[in-house]
Amino acid sequence: MTTKETTQKSNSTLAKSDDGTIQITFTVPFSDIQKAKEDAAKELAPNVEVPGFRRGMAPQEKVLERVDPNLLLEKSLAKILPGLITKAVEEYKIRPAIYPKFELVSAEEGQDWQIRAITCELPEITLGDYRKALSSKRKAGSIWIPGNDTKSAEKDPTREEKEQTAIKTLLENVKISISKVLLDEETNSRLSKLLERLEKLGLSLDTYLSSVGKTAAVLRQEYDAQAKDALTLDLILSKIAEVEKIEVDKKELDAAVTAGKADPQLVSELDTPERRKFIEVLLKRRKALDFVSSLI
Repeated sequence: MTTKETTQKSNSTLAKSDDGTIQITFTVPFSDIQKAKEDAAKELAPNVEVPGFRRGMAPQEKVLERVDPNLLLEKSLAKILPGLITKAVEEYKIRPAIYPKFELVSAEEGQDWQIRAITCELPEITLGDYRKALSSKRKAGSIWIPGNDTKSAEKDPTREEKEQTAIKTLLENVKISISKVLLDEETNSRLSKLLERLEKLGLSLDTYLSSVGKTAAVLRQEYDAQAKDALTLDLILSKIAEVEKIEVDKKELDAAVTAGKADPQLVSELDTPERRKFIEVLLKRRKALDFVSSLI
């Protein structure tokens, strides 16, 4: 990872790397830290028992003595960090792809604190002549069948075979540099889902690894590869949808939102502006995949 850009504002410094990773180091006045701690202590006070005082009535210094320092720090930073990020996004004109992870660089009592935020932007995508790459598969009759490296030209390929060939071709021909921050986020999400499934089955991770003959490191590598392919494909399809001006009309979006109408609670959860936007993105990618498959 190579830093390609460094910008400084009044109370922060931004470093942007060539893979889209962004680090913003904030200098926060200690007076702001103190104010956040005091506000956090007031919120925690009603739930803190101090001998000799009714709950919620103890002096703040007594409350602070009995509050978990980590909890107080978490609550204090929660009051400061969102504002810092919002201001940085506006000042630096950046578009974070994920909510930042934060780390304390320095936190000395009585001195200004330094806090680093780590996030990333989505990479720029150059599709190249992807239509030619896809149509060449059709002309050559080289339809790829999952699990089989031979060509299938004896019969018309199925929709699934076309899709898999299109996906394989796009991943081979469109190269994207994905930020390690974004890749780690996706890999960790996939591993968390695996752990949830194992827990429901009453299995430990060690037991699972032993049963499949893998180490934790090998599993991580495999999930990294899967995450990279999945992210790359999503970005490519979104770009194709943009280039080809693929749209989703209101009727299609409404149908997708109400597809789970048997579960009113699910429909209610899906029918929000944020969820509808997310579903619209998924539908555009689906249409983009149908489009590229039709070129084969």
